[in-house]
Amino acid sequence: MDDMLCDELLQEIFTRIPKSPPPPPPPHRHQPQQHRLNPDDSTISSLASVLSHYPFLSSLSLFLLSSDPTVTPTTTSAPAFHDRLLFIVSVFCSSLKHLRPLYFNWVVSFSCLRELSVYVSGFHGVDDCSRESGFCLNEELDAGLGLESLFLSGIGGEDYGAGWLWRSCKRLKKLQLKSCEGIGDGGSFSSFAKCLKGLQEVEIRACRSIVNGVLLKMAENCDSLYSLLVYDGGNREGLHHFISSCRCDLKKLDFRLPLDLRNDHLSAIGLNFRGLSTLRLQSCCLVSGEGLKALGIALNSGLEELALISCDVVERESGLLATLGQHTRQLKRLDLSYNEFLLDKEFISMLVSCNCLTELNLRRCVGLTTVSMVSMFKNCRELQSVDIMHCDGIGAEAVELFVRNSPQLRGLQVEENKVSHAARLWASHQHIHLVS
Repeated sequence: MDDMLCDELLQEIFTRIPKSPPPPPPPHRHQPQQHRLNPDDSTISSLASVLSHYPFLSSLSLFLLSSDPTVTPTTTSAPAFHDRLLFIVSVFCSSLKHLRPLYFNWVVSFSCLRELSVYVSGFHGVDDCSRESGFCLNEELDAGLGLESLFLSGIGGEDYGAGWLWRSCKRLKKLQLKSCEGIGDGGSFSSFAKCLKGLQEVEIRACRSIVNGVLLKMAENCDSLYSLLVYDGGNREGLHHFISSCRCDLKKLDFRLPLDLRNDHLSAIGLNFRGLSTLRLQSCCLVSGEGLKALGIALNSGLEELALISCDVVERESGLLATLGQHTRQLKRLDLSYNEFLLDKEFISMLVSCNCLTELNLRRCVGLTTVSMVSMFKNCRELQSVDIMHCDGIGAEAVELFVRNSPQLRGLQVEENKVSHAARLWASHQHIHLVS
């Protein structure tokens, strides 16, 4: 009886509550909507009428889904669908700033394509996408692309279409990744590993969230790699594992890892990459002079190019450059740029051992003076290219003296106000290219 009374009372209350008017709909540009269309000629045309109602659309996500899981899209219909869809989108969505997910199946149409660069703005992926869509999901439809060089910038964790690209690139020789938060592999890196076997050059820039997985797979699958660059975002454990377990005869290492490169990495390089010919280190704040000395001794005379750019250890530890010079006598290219407190004494102590130098970069080494310039032309008679831009301690007299006494010089980068009339005439006569 009590229950019946309560029900009647509630019903009476609800009937007496005044009905509020429905809220006005938000503007089209802010109203998220989902439309489901079948990818055939009869229905895809309706997409134009749908998009025409949203002239200010700024974000669009596209999926190829089948209501029947046993139905597999064909290789002929899917690309045509994409071409027509993209044309319609380009006509009606002039304000579009965001289009996801990414599909790469159109690359199949370019049978002669050897290099591909893809730039994606922003990392905002698709909320509802947890796997590859459409025919990209089917392993049987992986193509044998002829791509040899691939550059991807801005790939997000939800760009699962990239998985098909990795599986289809069996001839890839050079790979560049920049500002990527994912590789479109669902975090497993299984598809990514299939493109690594023949890779020769890899460059990874600002990809901290994926660099560990990339390096681990490279250590397991790369057998032809000879050049590795990692800038602005590394992983200490992943980097050490790669250096210690890589089976490749690596020739070039280029690191800009202020907070990730340490002495144990240098030791591993000395043990595992004794055939290294190029070593470039930038802003590596956590390595010590002892670590660099040990590495120089381990590599002995095989190193042909050495760069220690903006490395405070060069300025901080006396005797470092002298030791390196004694163990890198075959050095041809030396880059000590942006070491602002490098002094003549330390620099010259290395030059006396490096008589084979052909290229020298001292840009913004403001502590060097005329004394260093004299030592350069006395000890390095093979110098062909020199950069002394923004070396405030070097004046016009020193520049003229250097130009007149460097028989092999072909290029000099220096401020115009430091080139005297006599130096310019001599440079012209000797076919020396002056760059300001």
